[in-house]
Amino acid sequence: MPNIVETRKLTKIYGNGIKALDELDLKLNSRISCIIGRNGAGKTTLVKILSTQLRQTSGEAFVMGYDVIKDRHKLRKMICSIPQESKPAGISSPLEHLVMYLTARGFPIRDSFNLAKMALKEVGLGDFIDTSTDELSGGMKRKVFVAMALASQAEVIFLDEPTVGLDPISRLEVWGAIRQLKGNVILTTHYMEEAQALCDQIAIIDKGKTIKVGNLEELMEPLKGKVRVEGIGNISIGELKISYVTPEEAKKLISEVKINGSNKISIKPVSLEDVLILSGVEIENE
Repeated sequence: MPNIVETRKLTKIYGNGIKALDELDLKLNSRISCIIGRNGAGKTTLVKILSTQLRQTSGEAFVMGYDVIKDRHKLRKMICSIPQESKPAGISSPLEHLVMYLTARGFPIRDSFNLAKMALKEVGLGDFIDTSTDELSGGMKRKVFVAMALASQAEVIFLDEPTVGLDPISRLEVWGAIRQLKGNVILTTHYMEEAQALCDQIAIIDKGKTIKVGNLEELMEPLKGKVRVEGIGNISIGELKISYVTPEEAKKLISEVKINGSNKISIKPVSLEDVLILSGVEIENE
């Protein structure tokens, strides 16, 4: 079986000279995979290339074994892409949005209506199929697009920042809808808890290069048995000092800080965010 996504020395240089992707090598083969990284890491550029919306400068990219340039016409029938900036038209209902989308993909009108109603019901919008989308909450609006992906019956679905700007409750609602997608899902996100909750495989990219790929347990392995201490340490995030130590070492640090008359220190459990922080530190030290 081919990888769901594979890139080989994938490079993208824009006309202004900015190198968004720098010989990026990546293989993703889990049903729900996530691409994370800082702003400007190249996530959106990568998704646009993989979904045949943008041509690379050099290198190769494949989706389900198909070349994104040579086989783009075949791929476009197999994939669905929901960009971050997607917004529903307020005067149209969720049902109208889905029917228009599905007929544009080539589905017969009767099948489009049936698939649309089924998908909207599955993502929890069954009672709102005829409601103007401008009357829906932010979470419901994003769920309209998840319903589009569900109804499309696509083999691979690309979701770029699917919950950006949503409140915590709306975000959880969209997570539930994403879990119902039948195809393979590739999503980008800035929310580390989103990646932890949804993704079987996580890729960290920075400055257009792949830094680490693995499941959550594999990525967290270097931090096993450690906690995050804020307020003291050799890692600087803005004005914040951080260190990663064992709980015993953390207690010692707290004691020393108290002796010196300061109490601005806190201890937190480690998370995927810390993997991302340490990945950035490793790059800067290269």
